[in-house]
Amino acid sequence: MQQLHFALLASLLLLLLLPGIRSTPTDQKANIVHYQPEQVHLAFGERTDSEIVVTWSTRSLPPDQEVGAFSVVEYGQPVDGQVRLTQQARGTATKFVDGGHKQATQFIHRVTLRDLKPNATYSYHCGSDFGWSAIFQFRTVPSAAVDWSPSLAIYGDMGNENAQSLARLQQETQRGMYDAIIHVGDFAYDMNTKNARVGDEFMRQIETVAAYLPYMVVPGNHEEKFNFSNYRARFSMPGGTENMFYSFDLGPVHFVGISTEVYYFLNYGLKPLVFQFYWLREDLAKANLPENRSKRPWIILYGHRPMYCSNENDNDCTHSETLTRVGWPFVHMFGLEPLLYEFGVDVAIWAHEHSYERLWPIYDYEVRNGTLKDSPYEDPGAPVHIVTGSAGCKEGREPFKGKIPEWSAFHSQDYGYTRLKAHNRTHIHFEQVSDDKDGAIIDDFWLVKSKHGSYRK
Repeated sequence: MQQLHFALLASLLLLLLLPGIRSTPTDQKANIVHYQPEQVHLAFGERTDSEIVVTWSTRSLPPDQEVGAFSVVEYGQPVDGQVRLTQQARGTATKFVDGGHKQATQFIHRVTLRDLKPNATYSYHCGSDFGWSAIFQFRTVPSAAVDWSPSLAIYGDMGNENAQSLARLQQETQRGMYDAIIHVGDFAYDMNTKNARVGDEFMRQIETVAAYLPYMVVPGNHEEKFNFSNYRARFSMPGGTENMFYSFDLGPVHFVGISTEVYYFLNYGLKPLVFQFYWLREDLAKANLPENRSKRPWIILYGHRPMYCSNENDNDCTHSETLTRVGWPFVHMFGLEPLLYEFGVDVAIWAHEHSYERLWPIYDYEVRNGTLKDSPYEDPGAPVHIVTGSAGCKEGREPFKGKIPEWSAFHSQDYGYTRLKAHNRTHIHFEQVSDDKDGAIIDDFWLVKSKHGSYRK
């Protein structure tokens, strides 16, 4: 017993006399740096045929470094099957502070790789002498010309939790099945949640897709917090609009991404809505110039909230006067459906509803199928709308009405995503992949057009 008392007394004296070995108080912060790149992802640059933008995050920046020294991409084409990172490009790092109470800070790095060769495989890593990412690779588009057949995977509403489609998309990306991904709004659920930790983890999750393919995005309602600050900061779309709206060309297709949210979050002002509307009119008018439409006849527009849906809920698309479709209530200003009709948009792709739905060609609730009775998608008289918001999130699936409207051609609650392949200037093919059914194709159709342009008579 005396020996035990002596040992306890000795331990107490040791703690009193040697404060340096005491445990660090809980309120004393450790000096931790985080220079290691993470959340690596790609996007098309301003020139789809020759530019790729590499974006990544770090928690810290080394002190006293020259501009660009910490935002570096080393890249190159393989030689005899061996990785050769013989080229280097530098960019910028932007400080991002989340709007949550912890004011979590990170640095978003962007580097544009220019003058890339067509139909070439490049390996790359990003970072600096303070830390490099793993080595990834991407393949450039086959040609600056239009006569090739791009393949894309398209979906919306994928969360950090219950991301049902992600594993299959990761596998298919590694197999080289796609030229790009389009994520039609609603990420992570939500990017700002838990002081943006959920956004960070989501960006890490998609790295095995987005670090290998251009990952093109538009905002959804779940990005709204702090005026879409996480969404604006984390991605790098072309166009100089902080990722809110833009367009790009891929093969025979002119893609147009828009923000439907400018119609719903008017607390941020009317200017974004008006600016986007007139930009979209100008972009579609330019795409319809004879020299452009003959070259790239397909126009595909995508945004988060649908104009039409047959889901059993109170979302805007279940109402006849959808804001994105007809514009402001009563005065009907800045509605998008007349633009789609006037400028001959071939396909409009949406998400928001956690389900899949394909519509017959439609304008103002009137079905305008093709002239051939058995070929409704051959030379139709209006755009084709697709809703593909079933990639998987914590909010689960979306139910449908008991009585489906006549303008709805197919619908499913299965988790999954959409594949698009533009075969040529006259034929484009869509498939819906079901994750519930182990990757089975539950819907597919061909859109065939012998002529493109305005649907006005």
